[in-house]
Amino acid sequence: MKDWFTTAELAALALPGLPKTRFGWDQLAEREGWGGVAGKVRARDGRGGGMEYHADLLPGGALAAYAMRIVGKVVVAESDRLCAEAGESEQLALPALDHRDARLALLAAADRFFATGVYSRVLSDQTFCALYNLGKIEVEPWVLHAVRKLAPRSLKRWRAMRFLDGANALAVDRGAARRGSGGLDRTEVRSWLLGFLAHKPHTSARSAHDYLIAQFPGLRVSPRSVARALSGLKSSEKVALTRITNPDAWKSKYEPSGQNGSPASRLNELWQIDASPADVLLTTGRHSIYACIDRFSRRTIIYVTRTPRAEAVCLLLRRAMLLWGVPERIKTDNGSDFKAKRVVGLLAALEIEVSVSAPFDPKAKAHVERVIGTFQHDCASDLPGFIGHNVGDRKVIEERRAFAQRLGETDDNIFCVELDAKGLQERADHWAQVRYEHRAHGGLGGKSPAQVAAGFAGKLKKIEDLHALDMLLAPIAGGDGIRTTTKKGVRVDNSSYYTPSILAGERVLVRMDPADLGRVYCFTPDGVNFLGEGLCPELAGVDPFKAVAEFKRQQAELLAERTAPIRRELRQLKKDKPALAEAIARREAEAAGKLIAFPKPTENYSTPALAAAAGARAPSSGPSDHLLPQGEKDAREDLRAAVEADLAPAAPPLAKVAVLPETRQQRFRRALALEADMKSGAPLAAADADWLLGYVLTAEYQGLKTVYDDFGEAAL
Repeated sequence: MKDWFTTAELAALALPGLPKTRFGWDQLAEREGWGGVAGKVRARDGRGGGMEYHADLLPGGALAAYAMRIVGKVVVAESDRLCAEAGESEQLALPALDHRDARLALLAAADRFFATGVYSRVLSDQTFCALYNLGKIEVEPWVLHAVRKLAPRSLKRWRAMRFLDGANALAVDRGAARRGSGGLDRTEVRSWLLGFLAHKPHTSARSAHDYLIAQFPGLRVSPRSVARALSGLKSSEKVALTRITNPDAWKSKYEPSGQNGSPASRLNELWQIDASPADVLLTTGRHSIYACIDRFSRRTIIYVTRTPRAEAVCLLLRRAMLLWGVPERIKTDNGSDFKAKRVVGLLAALEIEVSVSAPFDPKAKAHVERVIGTFQHDCASDLPGFIGHNVGDRKVIEERRAFAQRLGETDDNIFCVELDAKGLQERADHWAQVRYEHRAHGGLGGKSPAQVAAGFAGKLKKIEDLHALDMLLAPIAGGDGIRTTTKKGVRVDNSSYYTPSILAGERVLVRMDPADLGRVYCFTPDGVNFLGEGLCPELAGVDPFKAVAEFKRQQAELLAERTAPIRRELRQLKKDKPALAEAIARREAEAAGKLIAFPKPTENYSTPALAAAAGARAPSSGPSDHLLPQGEKDAREDLRAAVEADLAPAAPPLAKVAVLPETRQQRFRRALALEADMKSGAPLAAADADWLLGYVLTAEYQGLKTVYDDFGEAAL
């Protein structure tokens, strides 16, 4: 503390109740006779000279005010705080900690007041306590709440307790004796209150009190006590209650979140893509933005689109691949625009691995989610037409104008809409490629995305043929893009496209030419091989007659090229046909000599008509023999006798033998014999092979085979 002052320095102190100018202090010193006080006045050293006065000449109140400025704000001394933390052997309640810290802070302030050297220790403590009780000392509200009045004896006692027992001896918890003994502190009551809060998080204390008394009839508590208990539970169990009552808020605020969930060690190893409505209203309505971020460098590309769709995803990828190269892997969510066949086919054709995050799990692609939020807050909020990040923000913006001013106005006027889609795209490009890309990132060690990308020494994959990329990006025809060519080519949206290089009946994948509606490109269904172009004369502005003539001419040339080898083989086949027929007949004759037909079971078949026909053949002469001349009758009888003599057997006729049908055991033995021949390498007749192939599939064979394998010949 400074002891000697000039009158100019005393005026600068602006002490309460004393002059504020040098002239006023000069008059006060002359009036009080300070110049005649021995030892309290001295000549000032240095340039300008003058007199200096000792601080003891100041009035008591002014000296105390000056001393309090030296004391400063009442806070716990760093040494006391460290000693208190080192000496804690048991957990102290919050009220006890407040009392301890308040007493330590007041002791530190009183010691600083004594260190000014104005008063003795006893007088210093008395003056300090008087100033504290008068509210002249600057303290925090929690200190004043813990120690409302201060006495010199209290300061003396606290110093002794701190010296003998440590800083924690100053802790006082007046409610410790009765804490935990109330009805609301019972375990079952506390659990019930937590469940009630989870069921009705916005309930009033009065309603909770009524339900509580109904649940526990013997409990005697007031609604005010229930209100305090509910407030304490909402504070102490905030995370658990939020997890049950508001899972989305719990995910956003409290769910554990780790770093580097999808690490990347090189450029273009992993891209993340996502979409979100822009927080800006345009002259053509509200648009959406697609964001693509490189996980390694944090470079970002923003694409503005009217509505989320597969076309926007493809155009975003085109811009990114032209600027950065081809990625190894892309992570998206389950949106229909990302799962569209066009997007899936494009990524498959480029051999880019696709990773899809789980539903309702934005943390899986946290980097692109974060960069979209950064764009909305850092760029969109500064643009005309900004409508807020949520409903609450929009309401605040709308209420900036008086109701009379807003009455009858459109959203365009309320939000000062000026930008169109092109303007928003230009602002987004400037933000992503100038501001964000050259801004230092904590996650990159203080480097910017541009610096990280420039410092990468590895190789990047680039697409040199831009036309080939555009061909893959060309939109497919309606539906899945697959068409079957006809004699009129392919049909897309009620228009026929002639395909001269593709014959009718082939299935093709049709891609439209964005720059020419009259032209399509046909690929194999898998999109790998290019087959040819298709032309619609009406849409392309070509003479239909000439187009049809050219189509027929090229089709004829293509068909002639395809049929030429077939015709050549056909002519050769006609020359070789006799030799081939002879070879076939010879092979069939050789095969027929090896065949032995088993006797087939037969039975006599007869009908009344067959019996009548047999009876009509029995007479030796026809019914009209009596009409013939006698000479012709004799000649016929002689001829019949000669024929019967030639057909008569030389030996007595054998008795007729009846052929019995095969039993199931005989059929099975026959199959075993054929199988044995096959194992030995003996050739089988075609009929036997066909019979065996059909017989082994029957239930009869399979049943007898099972029994035969177990019991052998005894089974048959």
